[in-house]
Amino acid sequence: MASAVETAIRHAVTKGVTALGEFNRRRLPAPAAPHPFLTGLHAPMTRELTIGDLPVSGTIPAALDGRYLRIGPNPIHADPASYHWFVGEGMVHGLRIEGGRARWYRNRWVRCAEVTAALDEPRTPGPRHGGFDNVNTNIIGHAGRTLALVEAGSFPLEIGETLESVRYSDFGGTLRGSFTAHPHLDPLTGELHAIAYDAHDQETVRHIVVTPDGQVRREEPVRVKHGPMIHDCALTARFVLILDLPVTFSMRALVGGAPLPYRWNPGHRARLGLLPREGRGGDVIWCDVDPAYVFHVANAYDLPDGRVILDVVAHDRMFAESTQGPDSRRSAFERWTIDPARRVVERRIVDDHPQEFPRPDERRFGQPYRYAYTMALTGNGDPSFDPAHHLIKHDLEAGTRHIHDFGPDRVPGEFVFVPARRDAAEDEGWLMGLVIDRRRETTDLAILDARNFEGEPVASVRLPHRVPPGFHGNWVPAG
Repeated sequence: MASAVETAIRHAVTKGVTALGEFNRRRLPAPAAPHPFLTGLHAPMTRELTIGDLPVSGTIPAALDGRYLRIGPNPIHADPASYHWFVGEGMVHGLRIEGGRARWYRNRWVRCAEVTAALDEPRTPGPRHGGFDNVNTNIIGHAGRTLALVEAGSFPLEIGETLESVRYSDFGGTLRGSFTAHPHLDPLTGELHAIAYDAHDQETVRHIVVTPDGQVRREEPVRVKHGPMIHDCALTARFVLILDLPVTFSMRALVGGAPLPYRWNPGHRARLGLLPREGRGGDVIWCDVDPAYVFHVANAYDLPDGRVILDVVAHDRMFAESTQGPDSRRSAFERWTIDPARRVVERRIVDDHPQEFPRPDERRFGQPYRYAYTMALTGNGDPSFDPAHHLIKHDLEAGTRHIHDFGPDRVPGEFVFVPARRDAAEDEGWLMGLVIDRRRETTDLAILDARNFEGEPVASVRLPHRVPPGFHGNWVPAG
């Protein structure tokens, strides 16, 4: 670990370099073509809305009582010359479902410093970490609170029942450093596990464990090099999996004015780390893997012979050329088999169709499972990372896949699995997510029967406007 003096020097240098980067950002030329993440499907919403008693087609299952919440970037003022999709100010969208009705829809900007200044509102209370408070990537329920999340710096932001920004949270003073966009709940213990990195520290990531009552009980440092961008992690009964892959912090990009200073780095060793769940940072078993980048994990689990299964969507590269958003040429759903004894990783393609946002039945997270659900991408180097018009259901036991096609001009986002009841079987429940109608400029909250995946939605809730494609959505039950 760096000493206090080394840390102070690093922060001082970073502050000066950041100021130079901001100066250069203001001098960047306007793009020759319309910005793909500020126009068309991705054009930001300009108003906050409250709409009651939404029209429903079909029948909303009576067991659904809670809020579907989705978050993503929605810049309040964006400069097309420097805008990157991942840095836009966050906006939360929510639908309240109760008694077979869609009670309301709301959308609210996350009240970070940029938004409160633009709206001339008071500063959102709560502690900050590293001066960074824009939260735009994920939103979850834990310990009776709703938390909006981002990686690389900011503390979580507590979101109220009607989507107002309540306060920034360091889990009651128990979180010392940055948090992550992708904590995962261990359904057997009720704890959240995370691998967090900090843009100001290129030498350390941390394994964080948050208890069921919302206190950080573990924040174990792990040494790394080059400042890897670790978006997600995985969990098994024995290990927490660290994806140390070749997208790393770039000082050249920061100085040049890039708001997201991470780039594809062929010189960075691609590896997976198996950290014993209660082990020290020096106990990590590092295993080399062929270079790739992973935003999202589907699941992981231990095999009886000591090997580990990890299912991911793998990209051939990321942030190699584009300064506006993702730029992989290929993505595929893959199974990685990790042998800790030999320290090797074998990669096998399960489905080579371009896709993203894999989700399992999360009651099976960290355990053997059968089904994963993904969102298809158009692929072919699409500069706007646009979804295709279908979802994919992978049956990993049978080795088959099923398609739910929403039809031309209709594009889904990430869908989340909601079990029919607490003791429901895997795949016994509903899939829920937003679907944009490009032609009509409307959006539906679609609810699918997971066991009748290819059939018509059991219910659709119509929104009279387009909700821009965001990042992650989750179901937060009432109470």
